[in-house]
Amino acid sequence: MDWKLSLAGLLIGLLVGTTGMGGGSLMTPLLVLVFGFKPSVAIGTDIVHGAIFKSFGAIQHRRLGHVHLRLTAWMLLGSIPFSFLGVGLGWWLTKRYGDGYEDTAKIILGVALVLCGLGFLVKAYLHTASDDRPFILGRRDKGIAVVTGVVGGFVVGLTSVGSGTVFGLVMLIAFPLTAAKIVGTDIFHAAILLAAAGAGHLVAGSVDLTATAWLLVGSVPGVLIGGRFTVRLPDRSLRIVLAATLTLAGVKLVDPPGANIVLICGAVVAAIAALVAFARWFAARGTPRVAEADTG
Repeated sequence: MDWKLSLAGLLIGLLVGTTGMGGGSLMTPLLVLVFGFKPSVAIGTDIVHGAIFKSFGAIQHRRLGHVHLRLTAWMLLGSIPFSFLGVGLGWWLTKRYGDGYEDTAKIILGVALVLCGLGFLVKAYLHTASDDRPFILGRRDKGIAVVTGVVGGFVVGLTSVGSGTVFGLVMLIAFPLTAAKIVGTDIFHAAILLAAAGAGHLVAGSVDLTATAWLLVGSVPGVLIGGRFTVRLPDRSLRIVLAATLTLAGVKLVDPPGANIVLICGAVVAAIAALVAFARWFAARGTPRVAEADTG
């Protein structure tokens, strides 16, 4: 299993490095559904792995000036303490109910993935006005940042899901930041938040350190290599595919009646939507070249 974990880490690292999205939320369901980890251990392992893994991206974005430090600080004011609360609740439920909690943890994780996938889908079709001028936080902005941290931090501590999607979606809607600063601030904040939550999971004993090490063997070089070969693919198509993956993984974990039908129908609908988005992107790319040919 060791080399398979490294291979999974490499694939996730390449995905994040080349596209800048999708790694954090995919690892936990991968550990549960493919490698058979207990949900509680998969959550803790993913958080510690993510803390180390995302630190490389955080440092890079900080050097590039893509991090809004004041916004990060206000989000951390809510996210760090409430991530400890989420970790503590998960630890208490595990101690209280033992292995009986694992089925409940799987359902909680599944619901979080479905919501995360839907949020990812909203981001795919959401466009907001932004500019690169200095953004000074007002009282309302600080309040939004803290509340976002409270909700997102608790969800991350309990499920490991949402360190990117929850905060990225709110920043996209609420703050006039460029895409680069949203991504940079999101990753920088996630690295610190996951480090705090990961420390909590280490204390709670819900981390497989051997698995974490093998994941890092693949994911760290993967993200570094992927960052040098950024793939110019349609952002919307990628987000649709990732949103579908997260949502369907959540449905699989919850396993409601008719889950197999939902999985098949969802995969078909997502494939059609992604192909339509790709076709529009490809057609839009061809338009300038046609115009240039006509003017020549």
